[in-house]
Amino acid sequence: MALPNIFSAEETTNVIERVNKLTNLTQPVWGKMNVAQMLAHVCVSYEMVYENKHKAPPAVMKFILKYFLKKSIVGEGPYKKNSQTAPAFLITDERDFNYEKQRLISYLQKTQELGETYFDGKESLSFGKLNKTEWNNLFWKHIDHHLKQFGK
Repeated sequence: MALPNIFSAEETTNVIERVNKLTNLTQPVWGKMNVAQMLAHVCVSYEMVYENKHKAPPAVMKFILKYFLKKSIVGEGPYKKNSQTAPAFLITDERDFNYEKQRLISYLQKTQELGETYFDGKESLSFGKLNKTEWNNLFWKHIDHHLKQFGK
C-alpha cells in the first residue's frame, strides 16, 4: 500500500494541520524527547537536503546504511517505537518550540513546492540516489511516526 504523498499540497496541508495541533506542553506517548526536541529532530531530515551542516557518513557506514538499513527507512513499513536514532538526529539540548515548529512547517512547504520531480534521483547523504517514492516515504514516515509519538 502506497504511503500518502508528502509532495501533494493536500497531504502537506494535512501534515501541517497535525503539527499545528502540537503545543509546547504536548507530552509524548512514548520516547524521551520533549515536543520541541522532536520538532528539531524531524527537521534534521530536511537539513540534510537543504542545509550544508551535516556531513555524509564515512564510506563503510554509508555502505551499511545503503545495503542493510535503507529498505526499512525508505520502504513502506512503519518505524518501530523507540528505535535507535542516528547520531545526527539526536537532540538532547533544549529547543525553542515555536522556532522549531515554524522551521518544520517551512521545510514541509518548501518540499511540497519543489515537488517530487526535484527529488527523483536526488542524492541522499546516507543512502545514495533515491527515487521520488523513496524520498516521499522517508519524509512522510518520519514525520508521521513522530506526530503519532505525540498523539497527533
